[in-house]
Amino acid sequence: MPSRTILVVTTSGSEAQAYRGYCLESVAASYNIVLITPGEPTWEREFINDYEVADPNDAQALAAAGRALTARHQLAGVATWTEWYLTQTARLARQLSLPTNSPEVMEAARNKATARTLFARHGVPSASSMTARTLLEAALAAETIGYPIVLKPAARAASIGVIRVNRAEELPAGFEFASAGAREGIESTHVLVEEYLDGPEVSVECVTHRGHTTAVAVTRKTLGDPPFFEEVAHCVDASDPLLVTVAPVAAAAIKALGITDGVQHVEMRLVNGRPRLVEVNARIGGDMIGHLVSLATGIDLARAAADVACGHTPDLTPTRNGAAAIRLIYPAYSGTLTKRRLDDTFPWLERVSFQRDVGDRLVLPQDGGDMFSARIGFLITTGSSAEIAKNRSTEAYRHLSVQVAPA
Repeated sequence: MPSRTILVVTTSGSEAQAYRGYCLESVAASYNIVLITPGEPTWEREFINDYEVADPNDAQALAAAGRALTARHQLAGVATWTEWYLTQTARLARQLSLPTNSPEVMEAARNKATARTLFARHGVPSASSMTARTLLEAALAAETIGYPIVLKPAARAASIGVIRVNRAEELPAGFEFASAGAREGIESTHVLVEEYLDGPEVSVECVTHRGHTTAVAVTRKTLGDPPFFEEVAHCVDASDPLLVTVAPVAAAAIKALGITDGVQHVEMRLVNGRPRLVEVNARIGGDMIGHLVSLATGIDLARAAADVACGHTPDLTPTRNGAAAIRLIYPAYSGTLTKRRLDDTFPWLERVSFQRDVGDRLVLPQDGGDMFSARIGFLITTGSSAEIAKNRSTEAYRHLSVQVAPA
């Protein structure tokens, strides 16, 4: 019988449980899971068969953990849904002679400067982009591209260090903000200066198997207040007519990067109604987007990721025709959380989750924080259409009691 054991490289802790727990639970329904994680498993134990504790950013430790699990189990594949571990996981799969995209391809997907070059080479509509190592280089790039611009770390995620700059006098502060985010990067510490794409933001959730990409859903996004790009809400509708417009561009971007297998979260903006690439994330979308896709369409992206990693053809047949929305809970200002609860419940409220406790410090981007330091939690609602799911999200949000003592 073919092996049904998959090695998953992932983070640990409460954040992983809140936002990726559904992935582990879904895959465990069809596969035996062995885990490599930087912390001792807790909540994961009910879904896994074995594990090794190792820092995935430590190449030697990761390889040793992989060899140890290989000695105890017959592995069919290796997967990760963690952005920071994409390249390391590809290297590990290659070392273990298991199916994988090449590490070089994953590096290209992680490095936004490399990705922009490949998009341009293959004719994928994207944004003008230049790399800056100093404020002077950023100023010259901004004058070439033209204001407004977007500054972002070349190899980060989750909107960390991303900021819009409207005029030259805002550039020094904006460059320092982006540089602070870039300094935490592993693959690159450079800053990109990019054309601002003016239009609504969406993502296309894709599955690629043996070079063929299927776009399964569109996620409509709501952003927070400028100049930052924090995402505060998402909605997936199985009947979204935009899918046929954005699917070819998403597939072209994935092909340009050389990705042949896996699940991709392709972000773009609609400029005058036409899709322009923001970036390709070579893993399941964050913020519970994979779960929204399942609620709306019945397509299980976590299971698809495991199937593809093990060389199996994924089942992408829709079994539902509905919609689902997530509302991310942020404070109006930075401070200490003093109260957080939901005062009522509803049959269409699929779940509510809090990641911050009373007494925790919340720091918004404008005060030097990011989504990880400011977000209180989330709630998910369902409906027969996007409008109904989003209206229910707003209704549930009104029943939240959240209080923050300002700094």
